[in-house]
Amino acid sequence: MKLRGRNKVSPEFSMSSMTDIVFLLLVFFMLTSNSPNALDLLLPKAKGKSTNTQNVSVSIKKNLQVYIDSDRVRESQIESKLKAKLAGQDTPTIILRAEEGVPIEKAVNIMDIANKNKYKIILAVRPE
Repeated sequence: MKLRGRNKVSPEFSMSSMTDIVFLLLVFFMLTSNSPNALDLLLPKAKGKSTNTQNVSVSIKKNLQVYIDSDRVRESQIESKLKAKLAGQDTPTIILRAEEGVPIEKAVNIMDIANKNKYKIILAVRPE
């Protein structure tokens, strides 16, 4: 009398379904993540340390468009928008992100606004 069944249980594990799930999660998180400073700027290179204190980011693109954080701003409105964003801050700080090739006068204009209003200003660069 034979009591064993015909079907054998195989203890093997297939990783293909697990890799599919991990890949789909990776794609999902890449699509749903967003960055507040999503402007594509090529910053100049320099040696120095990076800082984590950031109150307001001012970006100047090659075509001379100015952005405060991610909002495009006209040149005549820069000072008023900065005052509104930095009102009530203990140590108001501006991170200046001037793309490579931007005329120095545009960066100096932002620095003058910061100096006149007693704001700290940091020039963002690419690490070498």
